[in-house]
Amino acid sequence: MAFDSLSEKLQNVFKSLRSKGRLTEDDVKTALKEVKMALLEADVNFKVVKQFVKSVQERAIGQDVMTGLNPGQMVIKIVNEEMVALMGSETTEIALRPGQEITVIMMAGLQGAGKTTTTAKIAGKLKQKGKKPLLVACDIYRPAAIEQLKINGEKQGVEVFSMGDKHKPVNIAKASLEYAGKNGFNAVILDTAGRLHIDEDMMQELIEIKENVDVSQTILVVDAMTGQDAVNVAGSFDEKIGIDGVVLTKLDGDTRGGAALSIRAVTGKPILYVGMGEKLSDLEQFYPDRMASRILGMGDVLTLIEKAQEEIDEDKAREMEQRLKKAEFNFNDYLESMSQVKKLGGLGSILGMMPGMGVSKMPDIDEDAAEKNMARTEAIIYSMTPKERSNPALLNPSRKRRIANGAGVDISEVNRLVKSFEQMKKMMKQMPGMMGGKAGKRGRFKLPF
Repeated sequence: MAFDSLSEKLQNVFKSLRSKGRLTEDDVKTALKEVKMALLEADVNFKVVKQFVKSVQERAIGQDVMTGLNPGQMVIKIVNEEMVALMGSETTEIALRPGQEITVIMMAGLQGAGKTTTTAKIAGKLKQKGKKPLLVACDIYRPAAIEQLKINGEKQGVEVFSMGDKHKPVNIAKASLEYAGKNGFNAVILDTAGRLHIDEDMMQELIEIKENVDVSQTILVVDAMTGQDAVNVAGSFDEKIGIDGVVLTKLDGDTRGGAALSIRAVTGKPILYVGMGEKLSDLEQFYPDRMASRILGMGDVLTLIEKAQEEIDEDKAREMEQRLKKAEFNFNDYLESMSQVKKLGGLGSILGMMPGMGVSKMPDIDEDAAEKNMARTEAIIYSMTPKERSNPALLNPSRKRRIANGAGVDISEVNRLVKSFEQMKKMMKQMPGMMGGKAGKRGRFKLPF
């Protein structure tokens, strides 16, 4: 995640605070100096950092904290609360008009921020909430922009309204509203053109749309990888056309992530969603408290649970649980469990949301190697026949050789997978209460992916 480096630095600061029985004013000031440096290195706006550190310091050197039983923990609690306040305290939803009234959402942003993809993802989110959205192709300049919107719309099962690239965007927007009214759509999302930089033509086009169409919400899509530039872009758009909220994309990249901590404080506009990957589920509702928890290395179990509820088939999960309890787990179930890990964003994404599993706690986990091992395991299982997958007891030496050749691996890897699998089944048999009862300590086994 974008905040890995910041998380690691902050956790080191907190570690030194926790190790002290009592804190002096100097201890707090020294710790906050390190917090300040970590935030600045993460590309958080200088004025925002200055105010943040000042607020934390005023609260942290108060009588209650300094004389409390665990002052180190209290300082961490204050940092967490101030960080939540910095990002907006409350979660902000896209404001939708009631019932069948049409909500018009205008999407804006610079080229390359992921605006068209995000537009389709938002349509998918509104569809999940029971709305009937219509995507509108208003980007008539960028080659293939209309086609891209149509492909993304199809993925979300959302209709796309297009008049090609020979009409003015304002006329396309007006016609789409008429079409929506006649066909029962109650959310119209305008995908407007992006430019390489802010220019008068782009702004004029957006102003013209707002003057001729009753736009309910103007949402700006910015690239988190551009750091402070993202904050400056948000300020310029708000000043010229007025925005109601921001979507931060590419927050899963190897970036400093300071934009997420600065945008609300600098522009006064809320972050509505954050883009954490390519799939629909990778556009996450922005919760300031959960984001603060992630940044401070406290995990984000609630988002993990929500992703699991969205992505995992409950009946399949229940069936797998029963099979585990009866030790009937086979290689088909194994494939299904790996598929569900992928749906949740992979091992790195899951571990990143677990409390205490920040980068500093995972120095020995090579995420890329784990993903490659998983792919190799899949190749081995797919090289088995359906009967072999259902009944691993059939795997004699000649069958294993055939499987190894089919997967392009050494036979020792097939043997290792089968051995690990059998160990796991034995362990499941010895732990019937693992899904809720008290699991006994029956030894460890190494996951074969």
